[in-house]
Amino acid sequence: MRRRILTVYTVLVACLVTALAVPCALAYSSHRTGQLLLERRADATRFAELADQAIRDGDTSGLALEVRRYTLLYGTPVEIRDRNGASVTGGGAWQAKAADRALSGRTTGSLPLVTPFGPGSVVVAEPVGRDAQVSGVVVLRAGTAAARRDVAWVWAAIGAGSVVAVLCALFAARRLARWILRPVTELDATTRAIAEGRMDARVGTAGRGAGRGPAELRLLERRFNAMADAVSAALDRQRAFAADASHELRTPLTVLSLRLENLEPHLAASGGAEYAEALAEVDRLARLLEDLLALARVEADAAAPEPVPAGELRQRLAAWREVYGARGLTLVLDVATTGPLPGAAARIADIALDNAAKFVPEGGTVMVSLRTGTLRIADDGPGLDEEQRAAALGRFWRSPSHGNVPGSGLGLAIAAELAKACGGALALLPAEPHGLVVELRLPDPQSAPARAAYGHPHR
Repeated sequence: MRRRILTVYTVLVACLVTALAVPCALAYSSHRTGQLLLERRADATRFAELADQAIRDGDTSGLALEVRRYTLLYGTPVEIRDRNGASVTGGGAWQAKAADRALSGRTTGSLPLVTPFGPGSVVVAEPVGRDAQVSGVVVLRAGTAAARRDVAWVWAAIGAGSVVAVLCALFAARRLARWILRPVTELDATTRAIAEGRMDARVGTAGRGAGRGPAELRLLERRFNAMADAVSAALDRQRAFAADASHELRTPLTVLSLRLENLEPHLAASGGAEYAEALAEVDRLARLLEDLLALARVEADAAAPEPVPAGELRQRLAAWREVYGARGLTLVLDVATTGPLPGAAARIADIALDNAAKFVPEGGTVMVSLRTGTLRIADDGPGLDEEQRAAALGRFWRSPSHGNVPGSGLGLAIAAELAKACGGALALLPAEPHGLVVELRLPDPQSAPARAAYGHPHR
């Protein structure tokens, strides 16, 4: 839009300047041409009077001397002929068309327009004689170098002024476009910040240009801020409800679990299976509430994990070897990075390893590799098909073939939110020949969303 505004405004101003400059340039050329005509026609008229007197007296010696002096002084050829075309004096200036017009009693009334590019000379013809008795003609060929030089200087000045005017207009257009589009630029930056998870970002609240721009766009800014406040408040209420509900339900569930355990001695032997199923359901509900609380905290960024060194991450991953060994699984670690990592990477690795421990059959292998920019947890379990991988990052999704495995269906959803919060991206990929790969693409440490994740404050 800025380019279009600049283009339209500059083209309009350029057209206006051209419409003013061209007539001005042509007007000066016409003025200088008329001035040249008046100067040379006065000289031609004087020679016509001298020639008329010389022809009447029959003595042209004085006239010839005057013509030679004039030619030497001004460098302008003068040629005088009688009515029959016979030369009286001078030479080098004859032009038949102009002479014929003068012999008919008419003087030269106009000259070709003098411009910096020509003509090189002009012809002025004046009839010799009195009243209707034309006895000869004076033809004067005048150079236009001085006139063309004057016109060139004036045209150059007009051209320079036009260029300066267009440049000033372009500068004004840039400032005008910046002023008009400043609210639009702020809206774009704010929407991008909100899309990156900074729900507190607002338009026109800070900065040198805050509150500037057309009144209509400033009104749009205020309404956008009001909308963002309403959306942010609704999200906060939603997250607060999920967190509060999860937190408040933990105590009744704990009490319920204890009372069920206290009822065990009073149950008949035939009710043992139902009693175990009830305790399992209570435990599953407790895990579901824990996961809901964790998800609410991640979404609210209330529990953003601190960055962890690569060495600490290795120790944290190595702690899973005991769990995997107890289940008959092999855990292979290949961590080559040495710098700090987002704390979300460790939590995502825990979630992926916990899932692999549940779904990979005994004797399987899980490999964790960490290279610059990428964390991969690959297993050789049954894996998921393409449709299931697309749905697995959603909330409460569980594979139909794993309905008997304990879980809430929120683990990968929490991992996806953690990846998004630190500026990364989580993807589920197929392993070869079978299995599942959980891949976390870590953010660039210099990007704005990743600075906090890597321990650097926002600038």
